This record gives sequence, structure tokens and C-alpha cells, in this order.
Amino acid sequence: MILPVKWLVLVFCLKTMKFTIAKKLNMSSYFLESGLAIPVTILHAGPVIVTQIKSKEKDKYEAVQVGYGKKKNHSKALAGHFKGLGNFAVLKEFKVKDLAQFEVGKKIDIADFQVGEMVHVTGIMKGRGFAGAVKRHGFAGMPASHGHDKPRAVGSIGQRFPQHVRKGLRMAGRMGGVGVTVKNLQIVDIDPKRSLIAVKGAVPGHRNGLVEIVSTGKIKDLEVKRTEKKEKKK
Repeated sequence: MILPVKWLVLVFCLKTMKFTIAKKLNMSSYFLESGLAIPVTILHAGPVIVTQIKSKEKDKYEAVQVGYGKKKNHSKALAGHFKGLGNFAVLKEFKVKDLAQFEVGKKIDIADFQVGEMVHVTGIMKGRGFAGAVKRHGFAGMPASHGHDKPRAVGSIGQRFPQHVRKGLRMAGRMGGVGVTVKNLQIVDIDPKRSLIAVKGAVPGHRNGLVEIVSTGKIKDLEVKRTEKKEKKK
């Protein structure tokens, strides 16, 4: 989840030390040499600047705080905190295990990522408004025949005991607008000059929304499973 500068959140504990913040642009298709098309999401990644290093001795945990984007005006407290590194729109913390690789002012871009690398992408899901149980939780609904006048109703929400609705019961309610992580997405293409990353599959959030990219340290070949059409019996 990406939050404004007044909020800070910790994400995955990183062993590979590869992470960045990106802006979701749009979806497209990437064609392999074999002619197969891969659906991809185009992300404009980084660069991010290390603004603070948090250690166990001082902060009780180890993390790297980075800044992304630009903002015109800041409070004096934030201006002093940035120490002339820039006027960042977003501050984000990534929990790491080895702080020796980082220092205040270090620039992190997409040059460290590789094609075929598996990453976790976190963003804020699009808001769906007030949704029913069929859309929100995937309920099958009532039978479509035999006098059912409310086929998308929730159904029974309890019994005589304990005489109240149990907490956490899946019902209609507000859907979306929460942080979602899609794991093990594969990097299909990288354009360092334009700071673009093409990730296989869909990414949570709307266009121009911010997402976090965290590497898993695994690299796989680009593979697309072909689905063979079964011949119809004559």
C-alpha cells in the first residue's frame, strides 16, 4: 500500500535488497519471437532516493526509508528531514536484513532488476462501492427457478443461538479500496532509458496509481503454455 509522506508502512523483509516504487501506466501485449502474445502491465519505476536508514540500536528495527516523486511544498520538519535530497511526494519503508548496502542519498533504479525475475507487486485495489455477496464473495446465489424472487440474496445469516449475527460473517458491504499484493509476477521486459518495466499479468490499482515492486530473488525463463484445441467428435 502506498501512503502519503505523513504515513509510513513496512513491507516484506527483503533478502535480495531489490525494491522500488512505480506508477501504473497501462496494460499492453508483449510478443515473443515465436509469435505468442503475453499480457503485460507497463510500470514507470523509480528512481527512489534513500532518505533514512533505521537501525536496531536507534529504532528497534532495521529498514530503509526511500522517497519517490515530487511535491512543491513541505513543512519545515520534512524539509529538514530530507536534508536537500529532494521534495518527495511519497515516503516508504522497506524492511531489510543488511543495511551495509545502503546509505543516505543513494539512488535506486531499475538497473538491478532482470528480465525473467519474479516480483511481488502491492497496490491499492480499485474501489467497487457497496457490493452484494455474489460480487464481493463469489456466492452462487439462489436457484433460478421454483419461485425464488431474490436470486442474489445472502440467505441465512444465523440461527436461534447465539441470537445475533456472528462477527466476520460474509455479507454485502463496501468492496475494494484496500491494499492488495499480487505475488510471483514475472518481469517480461525492461527499458532502463525510459524507466519502464513490463510485468506479466495484471497489477492492482487504477492508472497512474502507485505500486511497490519487491523482488523474490528467483529468475525463470519466459514461458507461455499453449492450449491445444480438442478436435470435436463428428
